[in-house]
Amino acid sequence: DCVLRTATGEPSQHRTALVFWTLCSVILPVLITLWCSFHRSRRQMLIRDIFYKSEHDWHYTDLFGQPSYCCVCAQHVLRGTFCSCCGLRVCEGCLKKADQHFLCKEIVMRSEGGARGSMPHHWIRGNVPLCSHCMVCKQQCGTQPKLCDYRCVWCQCTVHDECMLDCLKVEECTFGEFRDLIIPPYYLSTIDQMRKDKRTDYEKVVPYCREHWIPVIVLANTRSGNNMGETLLGEFKILLNPVQVFDLSKITPAKALQLCSLLPCNAVRVLVCGGDGTVGWVLDAIDEMKIKGQERFIPQVAILPLGTGNDLSNTLGWGAGYAGEVPVEQILRNVMEADGIVLDRWKVQVTSKGYYNLRKPKVFTMNNYFSIGPDALMALNFHAHREKTPSLFSSRIINKVCRYFFYGTKDCLVQECKDLNKKVELELDGERIELPNLEGIIVLNIGYWGGGCRLWEGMGDEPYPLARHDDGLLEVVGVHGSFHCAQIQVKLANPVRLGQAHTVRLILKSSKMPMQVDGEPWAQGPCTVTITHKTHALMLYHSGEQTDDDASSVSEQEHMREQTDEDV
Repeated sequence: DCVLRTATGEPSQHRTALVFWTLCSVILPVLITLWCSFHRSRRQMLIRDIFYKSEHDWHYTDLFGQPSYCCVCAQHVLRGTFCSCCGLRVCEGCLKKADQHFLCKEIVMRSEGGARGSMPHHWIRGNVPLCSHCMVCKQQCGTQPKLCDYRCVWCQCTVHDECMLDCLKVEECTFGEFRDLIIPPYYLSTIDQMRKDKRTDYEKVVPYCREHWIPVIVLANTRSGNNMGETLLGEFKILLNPVQVFDLSKITPAKALQLCSLLPCNAVRVLVCGGDGTVGWVLDAIDEMKIKGQERFIPQVAILPLGTGNDLSNTLGWGAGYAGEVPVEQILRNVMEADGIVLDRWKVQVTSKGYYNLRKPKVFTMNNYFSIGPDALMALNFHAHREKTPSLFSSRIINKVCRYFFYGTKDCLVQECKDLNKKVELELDGERIELPNLEGIIVLNIGYWGGGCRLWEGMGDEPYPLARHDDGLLEVVGVHGSFHCAQIQVKLANPVRLGQAHTVRLILKSSKMPMQVDGEPWAQGPCTVTITHKTHALMLYHSGEQTDDDASSVSEQEHMREQTDEDV
């Protein structure tokens, strides 16, 4: 019996032990995973709570772009959190301590004992910008592989640890190179006190006792083009006062531009970071300021092109697209040096036909161009696909390839807009124009079209005057199809020039045709389109970094203006 019990007991014990260790090998990793996920979620909740309550503008990153050290424990960190306003960098474990012990940029100074006209440096230790130099000994800073040296978050001056004297800690900050663009905290505290006293003579409060103070307001659309807006917001907040940098995905231009009413009249400049659609959105908000009687606070508008086409930006000398090749500091210098010009803005009224149509006419505001035909059809197809899958259209190059190559090739084969001349009547300043065999009509306000093509001038083989954006005239051209548009863009063909006019009237007699105004396309049935002058916009023109064609165009425009002045 003992032999039998032993023989039968050993396999059962082995089986029990096998089951036990199998369960342990399965359950233990699951418990460890659950424990880690619980603590990770708890840590993330604590971090989000700190982010929400903090005066810092904390952001989390998986990898810092340069060697970084925690401002609390001084350890080297690859990932962690950073403040996009003051530039502090900390590891996750030191975030709470850093948030309690380090102050961020003071947007509005808390004045004690009356208004102040200056403020001391605000020093942050470590992680100074590369290639920065000490303001005392003029030697390079931040060269040692540790947390070292200081940087002022306002004037961006850097100082070695050994060069940091007691006098520098209490020295008044001059706000550095961009002091003419920065809205200082003590200015806003003074304005706040004046509003409490019901005084509105803000022009008497000029910081630094300077005559030429041109504060800039930055409006960035983080959804435009190649998604660089988020990075630019942080860089502008470091160089300027965070109160003058706005994210248009969180606040409308109309609300952001209310800051202009607290600044000197006719002195504010606005930098719009986005595509032509974002610029039009901001200009519409400025028109609302005119309606509200705030004409004296109207700012001048500069552009940092982040969109796909960027034809308005190209026309005003700001380039065809920004991909980070120019430092933010140079962008602010360009804004300071830019010249003021005027841009015509036009009213596009679309009145549908029909006996029982009681709908109000569609009214658009045009800055760039209006078109009917293959150009609008490509924009309509591109817009429909981008609405379905926006993540696939985040690159400027991919957007252009899809819009002009894929959809343009498709239209060459289908020819959905053929015989347009039989469906449309065109009037320029009340005069009927006989149309040749066309598939599209384009009405231009600016010099560039289709992502960088000078449509009206063409190849320059005929003496056509240059298109201008401030003469109150529209240029009207026709195209034979998508293939003709492609030939025009590579300078192998010219458009069919139909004329110039102050008022353009287009009658669509039958069928449904694609139309667009400044890249906003739609399908339109029989209607009457009337384009008339609406207002002017104050823009900024950047004259640097021109191509040979642009330089010759500008010189010809200046020559034409001189002749016009002489005639007058």
